[in-house]
Amino acid sequence: MDKYLIVGLGNIGDEYENTRHNTGFMVLDAFAKASNIHFDDKRYGFVAETSLKGRKVILLKPSTYMNLSGNAVRYWLNKENIEQSRLLVISDDVALPLGAFRLKSSGSNGGHNGLGHIQQLIGQNYARLRMGIGNDFPRGMQVDWVLGKYDEEDMKTLAPSIDTACEIIKSFVLAGIDITMNQFNKLGKK
Repeated sequence: MDKYLIVGLGNIGDEYENTRHNTGFMVLDAFAKASNIHFDDKRYGFVAETSLKGRKVILLKPSTYMNLSGNAVRYWLNKENIEQSRLLVISDDVALPLGAFRLKSSGSNGGHNGLGHIQQLIGQNYARLRMGIGNDFPRGMQVDWVLGKYDEEDMKTLAPSIDTACEIIKSFVLAGIDITMNQFNKLGKK
């Protein structure tokens, strides 16, 4: 059976709930809810499994904290014997406006510590979905911004993108990265 690893980046703990840096977790939570599956606390992360048309899909929310996300990704790729071409990592991105998103088949970490650590351990040839969180913060205040919580207005802007991200996950598994990028990236521009 073909296996896919879908990783949402974030930080565990109640104090990080609904923060901009946890947008990856929020996408996976929405996908799991829609698929009626639940996360279990396993090694290096919270894991849920489902299948799409005979393909096994493993959802991973690393419990390593953001800056060590690569440990969880590498462990689960190896444990489940999943090719890197079947890995999709979902992260927040300050370079994109809130509600925008960008799917790429590989590339740099864009200054994102979670992606940076993954890249250190497995290289940069893996698909990533970057979810825009905007950058409406004063100089030097980026940490406060990414660890700040979304408000109700933010969620109205973000919610449709989270729904689209769930569709992107399905398309990535069923149609592959190239078709999915062609189909969805034009929708992600804000």
